[in-house]
Amino acid sequence: MSPEPHHFWQQIVPPDSYPANPTTGFLDGYPATLPDGRQLLLPIRVLPGDGSRAVASLIVNQASFAVEDALAAGSADLLAPFAPDIIIGVPTLGLHTAPNVARRLGHSRIVPLGTSRKFWYDDALSEPMSSITSPNHAKTLFIDPRMLPLLEGKRVAVIDDVISSGTSMAAVMRLLAKAGIEPVAIGAAMLQGNKWHAPMQKWRDKIVAPLNSPLLEETESGWKPLA
Repeated sequence: MSPEPHHFWQQIVPPDSYPANPTTGFLDGYPATLPDGRQLLLPIRVLPGDGSRAVASLIVNQASFAVEDALAAGSADLLAPFAPDIIIGVPTLGLHTAPNVARRLGHSRIVPLGTSRKFWYDDALSEPMSSITSPNHAKTLFIDPRMLPLLEGKRVAVIDDVISSGTSMAAVMRLLAKAGIEPVAIGAAMLQGNKWHAPMQKWRDKIVAPLNSPLLEETESGWKPLA
């Protein structure tokens, strides 16, 4: 029996609880694996189009606290070698993840980016942004000019929840470049597929995540990683 929709993202299970590559393919869930071998079952979401492609979905603000903490701890461990001084949170769900990661790195605060323009913002410090989950709802990304002194001359790391198409994170990097900021690292809870490789090619050696999930293709027996 497949899990109810609200059962996903609620439990980190021991290594090998689910087969990593079943011969019959995956049905409703994909077991993403943490660096220590533990697994998190993610729901399979069919992508718009002809229905032959799908991804494993992670929505961190619907996850249990235990799962959220495990992902934040994994992200912090991977970011620690970059020795960031401060974390930037990407809206929207990156803002949910960033504080947990920052606290584990011993930081006292984060710098949040936003999509709501305040009257004191500078349009020169803005950038259009869209995502794979909301392709028809482009937003404008802003950085509060009053936050710049916290970033100037610092080792900055950027946190988002999932990097999938790479378009959102590429927009973040363009915005930070306008502010003269070059992050030392980019962290995510999960890297989804490989479509993000092209737009993020310049920064690939700076990108870390405790979870990875492939693009999936439909077969007669179930969903399998796209070759």
